[in-house]
Amino acid sequence: MTSSPTQPDSEPADDPATDADDRQQRRTTLRSDLRAALPDGLIALVVTAAVFALLYARIRAETSSTVSVMPFMADEGEFWMYFLSQAFGWSALLWAWITVVLGLTLSGPRPSWPRLSGRRLESLHRTTSLNTIALIAAHALLFAAQLVRSDTAGRPSAIATAFVETFVPGGYDSGTGKLAIPLGQAALYLAVPLGLLFYVRHRIGPRTWRVLHRCVIVGYALSVWHTLLYGTNVWYDGWFRTAIWLLQLPIAAILLMRLLQPARRSEKLRGLRAHTGSSAGWALRLTGRLAAAGAIVVLIAVVISGNDGGRTVPPTDTSSTHVHD
Repeated sequence: MTSSPTQPDSEPADDPATDADDRQQRRTTLRSDLRAALPDGLIALVVTAAVFALLYARIRAETSSTVSVMPFMADEGEFWMYFLSQAFGWSALLWAWITVVLGLTLSGPRPSWPRLSGRRLESLHRTTSLNTIALIAAHALLFAAQLVRSDTAGRPSAIATAFVETFVPGGYDSGTGKLAIPLGQAALYLAVPLGLLFYVRHRIGPRTWRVLHRCVIVGYALSVWHTLLYGTNVWYDGWFRTAIWLLQLPIAAILLMRLLQPARRSEKLRGLRAHTGSSAGWALRLTGRLAAAGAIVVLIAVVISGNDGGRTVPPTDTSSTHVHD
């Protein structure tokens, strides 16, 4: 989930940033970024530990909606891997949010408000991207580990079954997971290659890399959808679920600004007659701008109305009937 910095009008159409920034990026390697990602990764682990402690405490106190969705989770000693998987999932979503915001900020005309230099923002974008991949992977692996641990039959094939249910689209075939799990898998399978393609962009070509890299926003949207659909912490209506929707508003706003004021002259939306490319390209750019504006309207409507797609909280005396497949 990386993005090369660009300059607005001083940059020739479709050129890969300034010469100085390009030389700096050519010296950037995956190994150097992995070393630079260590401090950020430690912060992510601290945040994950704090989230895990909060989830675990709420489970023990039986105040978490997870217990209402899956009453058997009250046996916290049996399902600690699942709670840790949830904690890594929330950290992954937070780091993905930060990464996308940084990427959108860097890919358009530079705003004046960040106190960090463009080069520092670019480096931070790369390290948060790498840590996002690691957090998503930990989230998925711990989910699979919990499936193996919960196999009460002790089947020798438990590991293979857990792998299929966790990593193979369509392998998880019950309840909401029929849709939610493939959404999470798609987010993972987009995040890994799109994040690492930055380090081979000179082999595939800057233009190809830019086109592929724009799919990052799709992967992020899938991860949010996966969370809202399957996250037991946001299973029901409430302020926390609405807050997840609200956090998408800055991303939609920055994306719209990025589309309305593109860094490259070739990406500006002129009148159809003045457009030098194909009419299909012009229509695609117009559709993107309308979609971003529409997303802002939808997000505002959801937050104001409170209709965020959550389930109705059940009465306390019927919680055992709510099972999360």
